[in-house]
Amino acid sequence: MPMLETERLILRAFRQSDFAAYHSMVSDPDVVRYVGQGVPLNAEQAWQSMAYLMGHWWLKGIGLWAVEEKRTKKVIGRVGLYQPEGWPGMELGWMIIKENWRKGFAFEAAQAALAYQRAYIPQEPLISLIHSENKPSIKLAQKLGASFSLGREMGNIQVLEFSYPDHA
Repeated sequence: MPMLETERLILRAFRQSDFAAYHSMVSDPDVVRYVGQGVPLNAEQAWQSMAYLMGHWWLKGIGLWAVEEKRTKKVIGRVGLYQPEGWPGMELGWMIIKENWRKGFAFEAAQAALAYQRAYIPQEPLISLIHSENKPSIKLAQKLGASFSLGREMGNIQVLEFSYPDHA
């Protein structure tokens, strides 16, 4: 699994020592409000989620990185590429802990993941599926260069599909 570095962040594999921070993030109702069914995860579900993220790398060769802030050495989120079975395309996704919202971390991390995709798997079209009410993520996808493609239902949730251009 490759490691990526930006000015303020390191994108790396999740470690067992990241579990407390990961669980804190995915159990926060505000953070998961627009993710999946919008339900906070308990400890067992958080562990399964983190293991799923790591397994995705092994099965698909792509996945989500732990986002570590260089200054604090703390994991502050997840970002990356994923395409589980039955997914409509390769997706760029992100999640940042609430205390670090509006600091540009999601944009910085997502830019690095997007650059990775363009450098190593440019032949794969890239999308982001965003809950129709998640205005901050819609703005972020647009800032990253994506444009609205279509609305679709994913697991009884109305989402908007944003497509990224083939090149920067």
